[in-house]
Parts: sequence; structure tokens; C-alpha cells
Amino acid sequence: MPAATSIPSADSHAMSYMIAQFFIDTNVLLYADDHGAPEKRERAKNLIRETMHDHNGRVSLQVLQEYFSAATRKLKLDVSLARRQVELYSRFDVVRLNPNDLMAAIDLHRLHQFSIWDALILRAAMISGCRRLYTEDLQAGFRLDSLEIVNPFLRLA
Repeated sequence: MPAATSIPSADSHAMSYMIAQFFIDTNVLLYADDHGAPEKRERAKNLIRETMHDHNGRVSLQVLQEYFSAATRKLKLDVSLARRQVELYSRFDVVRLNPNDLMAAIDLHRLHQFSIWDALILRAAMISGCRRLYTEDLQAGFRLDSLEIVNPFLRLA
């Protein structure tokens, strides 16, 4: 089945999808390149491969920026390789937020005490119609509306 297309309305992010969408946080992308954590690396690579194959992965521009920064700084990836990875990960549907989304993320920050950066990730996952957010940074099992936080590395610890 081909990937579902999203159709934003003129005044909102209302979107319709034919298949379930999954949002991938920065830490999953980073583990795919982390030779120091082989089990997490393999799990991250499989998750990325599956969502790319099924055309149901989402990332935000923020995730791509964070990936590049952390990959070159923490993992010491060569800038050219990190750039190629960003280019590859840009094949996911990339969510871009607007000022109204920033305000909604600030409200998530206020109401739930998420960091603003996590709130922006949550907002991006929510507006893009995702049912799961794959991340190691938030409480696994937490639900925010129809979005569930899933730690894909939980059983590996």
C-alpha cells in the first residue's frame, strides 16, 4: 500500500492518514550510529529500516537539527557523513512547526512540565497524526491524547 498523503487544512494541521504513523525522536537516530551501544544500535537501525520501508515514519526539522549536532559533537561523526545521514532521514515525512505550534508546545511545557524541547517534539508528533512517539527521553507508556510514548530500548536495558 502506498504511503498515505497528508492534507493540512488552511487554518490548522488537521490531517488524514490511511495507515498508522510513528514519530522518531533524535535519540533513536543517534543510536543507529552509536557503536558503543550495539544492542540499541541494532534496534534503532531495525526501527528506522521498518518505518522507511513502510513509509510511516515521521521526524521534525528539530529532530534532524539535533541529530546533526549530537552526531558530530558526541559521536564524533564526520560532518560529511552526518550530512548524508540527515539527507537520508529527510526521506521521512518531515514535520515543520509554526508559531501556533510553539504556543501549544509552551502550554504542554506549562501543564505537564516537559522541557520545551520535548514539548516541541510531542507537538510535532501530535499534529502529524502519529499514534506512537519512539523515544528514550520521555516516560514509556505515557499517553497524551491519542499519542503513546514508546521506549524501543526498554527491554534491552
